[in-house]
Amino acid sequence: MFIASLPALADVSLPAIFADHMVLQRNTPLNVWGTANAGEKVIVNLGKNSKTIIADQDGNWIVSMPSMPANERQSHKLTIIGNNKIVLKNILIGDVWIGSGQSNMEWQLKGTLKGKEFITAANHSNIRLFHIPKTRAKKPAKDVKTTWKECTPENIPNFSAVLYHFGKKIHKEVGVPIGLINSSWGGSPIEPWTITKKSSGNMYNGMIAPITKFAVRGTIWYQGETNVIQKNGLAYNGKMKDLILGWRDAFNNHDMPFYFVQIAPWGNKRYADGQLPALWEAQVATLKIPHTGMIVTTDLVDNINDIHPRNKHDVGDRLARWALAKDYLKKDVTYSGPLYKNMLIKGNEIQITFAHALAGLKSRDGKPLSEFAIAGTAGKFVPAKAVISGSTVIVSAKNINSPKHVRFGWHRSANPNLINTEGLPASPFQTNNWTGGTAE
Repeated sequence: MFIASLPALADVSLPAIFADHMVLQRNTPLNVWGTANAGEKVIVNLGKNSKTIIADQDGNWIVSMPSMPANERQSHKLTIIGNNKIVLKNILIGDVWIGSGQSNMEWQLKGTLKGKEFITAANHSNIRLFHIPKTRAKKPAKDVKTTWKECTPENIPNFSAVLYHFGKKIHKEVGVPIGLINSSWGGSPIEPWTITKKSSGNMYNGMIAPITKFAVRGTIWYQGETNVIQKNGLAYNGKMKDLILGWRDAFNNHDMPFYFVQIAPWGNKRYADGQLPALWEAQVATLKIPHTGMIVTTDLVDNINDIHPRNKHDVGDRLARWALAKDYLKKDVTYSGPLYKNMLIKGNEIQITFAHALAGLKSRDGKPLSEFAIAGTAGKFVPAKAVISGSTVIVSAKNINSPKHVRFGWHRSANPNLINTEGLPASPFQTNNWTGGTAE
């Protein structure tokens, strides 16, 4: 006699982003989603809030839980009840930040300047780490293979140094739990991370798409070296725009902060002449997109022949300055170094005005300002004398009587010494049809 087999009951399940020790984003509705049997009733309990949902015909379900305030002293449970029961513990409510890009974002804390010192001190029970492994996918994936961990000396050595230092500073200054999601891949160009209305990159599909329904506060980004090698130059600005706007759409957060690193100088001739400065300009132009910020790193290179500067703590701290000033509204935080604003020709001199220099400018090492160049009508640039005058710099050269344009730090090995009074370095620039923004 033939007996038809009954379909097996599928356990209710959650994606990996939901786990013990996670941080959920404060002050915003919280999506919780997973799978179950088609038509199965699923009850979701978070704190004092409860929602019931019926899984659709494909077994998928999603609920939106009410927003919750941050609380460093109280942890929560997330309970999912279907044909089985899932209980997640030690959950905090705070701010969640993503860190993405290529090797300088991926760079592990254990391989950085003062790394051992930072690892030993990394006992932060209210900072949580989520490291997404490298995965490519042809289509947007539904899940990743990792879990949340508490920030301890045991768990931090292989984590992104830049993202850790960024989160550590925000945690110290703001006093809310911080969740850090590292999704980065050394050597990757920007394109695989990008999503547009027509296509999505395979790194986005494998390493970002699975978490886009998870509420986050913002993103930090450190990438571009590969695109210099690819000679993308100014075209990188359009690629950044696609990246930022695409992620904002995907996360349904159209004002999501996006703070990025202007990539460091590198003396290697794999950077073709002019390509690094052109990409720098493209990065400064990205500041025209609302809710973006950029840090400069020309002063943080310990070895010009190493594409991976080992000082990652200042990179993370500088990125955190943007978040503290713009997202946490800390009014006493200086968040940007000087950025070129405009020029004025006065006789045989050119006056350069900077944004983010209201309190004045100075030389980082006390020596005359370096790496300024000036050109006249013939278009040939020569080394220039540059003198600070308040929040401006006066540029001239002996043999240039009809000056037209100025360049500053405009080469792949740049190490100029112009800073603002708060110690943040000026970005390289050139004045001929400059496309950069100032994020004022």
